[in-house]
Amino acid sequence: SGYNGFYFPAVKKGYSGVGILTKEKPDRVQTGMGVDWIDAEGRVIMAEYPGFRVFSVYAPSGTTGELRQDMKYRFLDDFERFINPYLSDAKPTLLCGDFNIAHREIDIHNPVANKNTSGFLPEERRWLSGFIKSGFADAFRHHVGDIPDLYSWWTYRAGAKERNKGWRIDYQLVTQSIEQSVSRAVIERELNLSDHVPVTLRYDL
Repeated sequence: SGYNGFYFPAVKKGYSGVGILTKEKPDRVQTGMGVDWIDAEGRVIMAEYPGFRVFSVYAPSGTTGELRQDMKYRFLDDFERFINPYLSDAKPTLLCGDFNIAHREIDIHNPVANKNTSGFLPEERRWLSGFIKSGFADAFRHHVGDIPDLYSWWTYRAGAKERNKGWRIDYQLVTQSIEQSVSRAVIERELNLSDHVPVTLRYDL
């Protein structure tokens, strides 16, 4: 279909992985963060172009228990340290993917019932707030404003998608120099590719 595909799968087949499909061949592709256990799970890939760089990111889930929740916190801290140097130059940076965190109450269908649930824990939400304040913008929310009931993930149970009982956990976090360049932002809710749907943004750079 005219795309170049770059992939970084987990060592364990079928477990996790990230990828980038692009019509324009990048100048450089980088896989991993240099942290062994994270890279073994295929969590980060980056494609760099003359005018910008784009990352595909898949943060761990902590829903299976305390061990994975602790590993999720370790990932978030290591990821922030890994990304910080990219804020030191003027090249726009886009971080796209599943961060497994619903940031604000508007991003989850039942914030009260889920206040102690992984993915909406206060510590996770504080991390995401601090990360954004370090130099990023939530490009989708910046463009559409505080419209409620816009979600990108629904459990397969109990007809959650049909009832729109979802979470917004998929983001495009962009450096602030390009937050004003978004001309279109939409969640492709009509597509049924998995329990997630695409979050599509157009940037006029």
